[in-house]
Amino acid sequence: MKSLKNYLNLQSPRTYCLKSRCNIPLSKPLPYLPNIKYFNENSQLSNETKITKLSNGLTVATENRFGHFCTVGVVIDSGSRYEVAYPSGINHFLEKLSFNSTNSYKDKDHILREFEKQCGIFDCQSSRDTLIYAASAEIKGLEKVFDIISEIVLQPNFTEDEFKMARKTISFELEDLNMKPDQEPLLMEMIHAAAYRDNTLGLPKLCPKENIPIIDRKLLYTYMRDHFIPERIVIAGVGIEHDALLEVVHKTFLRKIPTWEGCKELTGVKIPGFDGSVAQYTGGIRKKEKDMSDISLGPNPLPELAHCVIGLEGVAHSDPTFVPACVLNAMMGGGGSFSAGGPGKGMYSRLYLNVLNIHHWIFNATAYNHSYSDTGLFCVHASAHPSQLAELAEVVLKELTNMTKSVSQTELERSKKQLQSMLMMNLESRPVVFEDIGRQVLANGSRKLPQQLLNEISKVSEEDIVVVAQKFLASKPSVAALGTLKQLPSYEQIQHALLDKNGKISQNSRYGSIFA
Repeated sequence: MKSLKNYLNLQSPRTYCLKSRCNIPLSKPLPYLPNIKYFNENSQLSNETKITKLSNGLTVATENRFGHFCTVGVVIDSGSRYEVAYPSGINHFLEKLSFNSTNSYKDKDHILREFEKQCGIFDCQSSRDTLIYAASAEIKGLEKVFDIISEIVLQPNFTEDEFKMARKTISFELEDLNMKPDQEPLLMEMIHAAAYRDNTLGLPKLCPKENIPIIDRKLLYTYMRDHFIPERIVIAGVGIEHDALLEVVHKTFLRKIPTWEGCKELTGVKIPGFDGSVAQYTGGIRKKEKDMSDISLGPNPLPELAHCVIGLEGVAHSDPTFVPACVLNAMMGGGGSFSAGGPGKGMYSRLYLNVLNIHHWIFNATAYNHSYSDTGLFCVHASAHPSQLAELAEVVLKELTNMTKSVSQTELERSKKQLQSMLMMNLESRPVVFEDIGRQVLANGSRKLPQQLLNEISKVSEEDIVVVAQKFLASKPSVAALGTLKQLPSYEQIQHALLDKNGKISQNSRYGSIFA
């Protein structure tokens, strides 16, 4: 107690002191703290997305929200699907080289210090169809934060040291990917390559090992010249006034001259401009023999598994059947055999009830629904011991063909409620709202509000589910397999299992019968 009194006596007058403040009642504000700003229940802050298209083609979209922090960034119509004329891996390199040195910021440490002053964090993520630069920080630091983002997007230096570090990082990621027990990222690469053979969405998202040494700054600047143009960029913000973001965009982003325009020698590579090819679904198979008997997690060895993904052509996010497809995905659900939880985690989904709860030898069965601007991919990933790979494929195919059967009202309502719950829970996060705004405005020029999506989900009927399932099953299958694959059925056997000679969906159910 004596040492505590001595400590309190040494504090400066401007520091909160327990000794001098102990008699202040809770009904009065504490000294030296900012005034509290209370949320107004009648406020419409979170119910409107404002969009402005500038004269140069750039789009600014915001949704104001209560609070002291905001999430802002740049969403670009870029990604691995546009790399057909380039060595695959351009966007992977752009992601790893982001938030490094620029004209005004000498290195990553300089940028980190500036973000720390604004209590901010930043990130860059590339996907098959978008490249996103984003940051979350205090609203009062918006101008500084967006000045950094604009420099990162328009004026990166791409020094030789930064390239060396990026090459090492990508090499490590590729090695780590093959060593991890979780093979899902690699399988998603493989199923896209099988579904869209050698075009658009089938191009590698991850930089192939052989391309790491050949990608250089001239290739990156040439790619950015053709793809980082105002018409393909959306600047989005959440938790910020629309006019405030517009003002900051005019002060920072619009005043900066892109590096590739200021120095034409940097883009001397002779490569065609932007490729606007529409995705062509081909179907097919990609398989990779891999010994997975020695993969372990810490001191506990994991069972040897073989992985199989069976996919069908899905629907674009602008398709009228997109929402029913999402409900069907929730209905299929799935997960790992060791997942804990209740109905909120999808334990009543079909892949739990009909697969994991019945076939103890299946370790994982999960449905995925990937949607893009012009197409989609619906698939089921399952894993079991290599000796049971044929039976595993049989079970998955049976569940896929059963999607066209009648749906119970209880099952449908549960799936719709679960999808609505997941939607609203995810949209509580500002970074998720930021990405949702950016992607929707980039694709459609507008944004559907959550309430609109909730209403569309509630209107989905049993007939809608059957129609979209039939649409999926009308396509050729896509198959990706990884592990010891001696028992894997051939592509022709899998295709025949889905469609018989009359074009009707096969309903065989006894193990091995469809592969005889």
